[in-house]
Amino acid sequence: MSASRASLSLLRTLVPYKTQTRAVTYMPRPGDGSPRPVTLIPGDGIGPLVTNAVEQVMEAMHAPVYFEKYQVHGDMKQIPQEVIDSIRKNKVCLKGGLRTPKGGGVSSLNLHLRRELDLYASLVDCCNLPGLPTRHENVDIVVIRENTEGEYSGLEHEVVPGVVESLKVITKFCSERIAKYAFEYAYLNNRKKVTAVHKANIMKLADGLFLESCREVAARYPTIKYDEIIVDNCCMQLVSKPEQFDVMITPNLYGNLVANTAAGIAGGTGVMPGGNVGAEHAVFEQGASAGNVGKKKMVEQKTANPLALLLSSAMMLRHLQFPAFANRLEEAVKNVILEGKYRTKDLGGDSTTQQVVDAVIAKIE
Repeated sequence: MSASRASLSLLRTLVPYKTQTRAVTYMPRPGDGSPRPVTLIPGDGIGPLVTNAVEQVMEAMHAPVYFEKYQVHGDMKQIPQEVIDSIRKNKVCLKGGLRTPKGGGVSSLNLHLRRELDLYASLVDCCNLPGLPTRHENVDIVVIRENTEGEYSGLEHEVVPGVVESLKVITKFCSERIAKYAFEYAYLNNRKKVTAVHKANIMKLADGLFLESCREVAARYPTIKYDEIIVDNCCMQLVSKPEQFDVMITPNLYGNLVANTAAGIAGGTGVMPGGNVGAEHAVFEQGASAGNVGKKKMVEQKTANPLALLLSSAMMLRHLQFPAFANRLEEAVKNVILEGKYRTKDLGGDSTTQQVVDAVIAKIE
């Protein structure tokens, strides 16, 4: 081998080629680059901080989206009609957390939004992120939750003073369509297993109907393994051996508990993205509901973690068919986490929201 060829070989060893991240088989359709309007709801608590983080990053990326911003707060009696109309027109919304008053008969605006737009599927992506130490490794769980019925149906009344009846509603239609969505997601993303979470040993009719629907849909996907787990055993298995789970499909209440548990195991609610989707509309927000409004001190000190909503906005960009922008944003966030220099308190650091945002912008290529 000549000296020059030997030198070139050594150089290639010391300086590896830059990884090619662009998809060589992607061909956009004419007009795919047109800017898309997105309804933006900053929300309550830390919501304005983290949604502003997304606005800054989108501007720095020159992403082909622009926001129509509306002020909605959890103590309102209902979501203004102009907001609903904006989401119906734009088809896509990004929102911060909305504080739900406890008791007092005030209904949740989050539930109102899901029902009004029929956002029947909630998806929370819970996976280990390189550079973020956790108790468990190889966690890669997607929790898909039925979003419109179950214990969240809101059918409560006082039978007699001191006795309240709350109804859990499970229907064949809603159970079957969430099962179809879960198996379709697994099929499209090359996932190997779908686990249905239930309490059919006690709620034999309601959760029994949910399982019956899941089994019928599972039979149409013979290449995807299907199993079932009782919700209490599921929680124990999640905290002891979370790596055994892949895609999890749940009724409404169980899904809220499972998603927040899985998020905590995988690295915390501050880094887990998510969204709610229906046949016509999608609303993207922090994946796990715990901490999505935050504490007053966090708002005052401006130390909220923006990474979950930034990853949710990457999910939104992919939904809008802007895959290159989604990849750039996702890689920038992952690189900031891997580097570990800028982290908010929930991840063991002392950075402010703005410092993390600036770090993400600096990593965008």
